[in-house]
Amino acid sequence: MKTHIDINCDLGEGFPYDEEIMPFISSANIACGGHAGDASTIRKSIQLCIKHNVAAGAHPSFPDKVNFGRINNSIRDEELLKSILEQIYLFDQIAKYCGTSMHHIKLHGALYNQASNNVELADKILASFHFLKKDIILYGLSGSVFNQLAREKGFHVIDEVFADRSYQSDGSLTPRNIQGALIEDEQKAVLQVLKFILEDKVITLKNEEMNAHADTICIHGDGAHAVSFASLIHQELTQRNIRIQPPLL
Repeated sequence: MKTHIDINCDLGEGFPYDEEIMPFISSANIACGGHAGDASTIRKSIQLCIKHNVAAGAHPSFPDKVNFGRINNSIRDEELLKSILEQIYLFDQIAKYCGTSMHHIKLHGALYNQASNNVELADKILASFHFLKKDIILYGLSGSVFNQLAREKGFHVIDEVFADRSYQSDGSLTPRNIQGALIEDEQKAVLQVLKFILEDKVITLKNEEMNAHADTICIHGDGAHAVSFASLIHQELTQRNIRIQPPLL
């Protein structure tokens, strides 16, 4: 059984729950202009993180605000990598202005999912991160190609699991257009989190038990139940004497 775990949340995306969620999480993935956000929202989000002692990380995406970064994009590799690095640089500069530093990087949406199982894309993204290797934590899908490749290249990688998403038999997240992809029942979300923490396992959408190592648990900040999920999960873990804290380099 784990004695501590990180709870992260995707924030700065234009939804109204950011400050309400802060007391229940230990790290935040802040949209940095690709799928949502701009310099102003990044600054406000980082300031909230500082106020609530939450580790702040960059959440780059396909440059696609129209589709919220959740649609696979045919953008050329050179343009994609340039956009990702620009988003990270913007976040990093604002973090320094606010008197803190970038704690981690977590890809968003379709980019996250594609990099999780596409070796070529994951390799190109990681190659563009080479200068960050000693200074940053990467959050990636537990059991994914991205995490495996990142570890092989010497990055500090954190295995991420999801409280509010269901899983496919291959370890991927259920696509959002499939019924049951989103977990909307509070008790089901709590039970899924406990399964991760106590057993390093998850029950898939097809009711199969699958290994799923967890270093950090994600709660989506745009979910209708985001605050209640975060509050109940925080309460359940605290009662079990499981510390909620961000991962360290």
